[in-house]
Amino acid sequence: MHKADSIYDDEPDKVYDFPRSYLKAVSEAVDDWIIYYEPVKAGRRGYFAVAKIGEVIAKPGVEGRYLALIEPGTYLPFDRSVPRLQGGSPLETALAEPDGSPKKGGAVQLAVRRLPERDFARILDIGLPEDLEQIEATQYDPHPSDMQDQAAVFRRPVLERLTRRPYRDVAFRRKVREAYGYRCAISGLYLRNGGGRPEVQAAHIKPVEHQGSDSVRNGLALSGTLHWMFDRGLISVAEDMSILVSRNKVPNDAVDRLILPDGKLRLPEDARSWPHPENLRWHRENIFGQYEPETGPLI
Repeated sequence: MHKADSIYDDEPDKVYDFPRSYLKAVSEAVDDWIIYYEPVKAGRRGYFAVAKIGEVIAKPGVEGRYLALIEPGTYLPFDRSVPRLQGGSPLETALAEPDGSPKKGGAVQLAVRRLPERDFARILDIGLPEDLEQIEATQYDPHPSDMQDQAAVFRRPVLERLTRRPYRDVAFRRKVREAYGYRCAISGLYLRNGGGRPEVQAAHIKPVEHQGSDSVRNGLALSGTLHWMFDRGLISVAEDMSILVSRNKVPNDAVDRLILPDGKLRLPEDARSWPHPENLRWHRENIFGQYEPETGPLI
């Protein structure tokens, strides 16, 4: 169970802070997958993400508290949050009465609950449908190809779906573009092609190959040119969300054409989707200004 304003040191794609009372249950989940759940009092999301626990350690300097460290590259937000109830019944077997009605108290109040594989798969199929790649590929195409129709017939195992990079890329792209309203965060442009497909792309702030996560907070919605510039360190984002430009590599007229006049990043409406400061810091320290073009500066 996780809520955005938790008093604990939680960061869903990195670490989960919990008390000793849940140590046995969480330790049993090491090297296994978990689902994040938002309690009723915290919001409407219900089940909202999946991740894998890599290790459990004692929280430094705090007696009786522990940290579940999330295995890098495993966190993935659901394409759509999964409601707590389906047809009036809880999706978790342990939370339902024999007649299917929701239980009150008891297990419902637990911040860590064991989840049977069947419940896990059921929740995942709703939040991250197995045909998500086809949904994305055909969303703006009223006449999907025969090849796409055939691909939908093959059912991939749940865990294979969670570890396939192409599937994860589609899930990440959909969530980031949606969070930014399909608008480039640096130029402010909102572009769609003739078929209505949004032209904005999703950029990882900290790349996957450097253990960057697929959290929306590690993403930016950018136009193709600005995505290219960001990945090559020609531009970055400061702590105050102003746009940084490698002036010795990017001509001033290019800056004027590509970047919003106030020089500030356009942030998602939901603050929970804002770029994480640590991810931006990593980009500034490891990517920004490092690229040396072979044929001269960007023109």
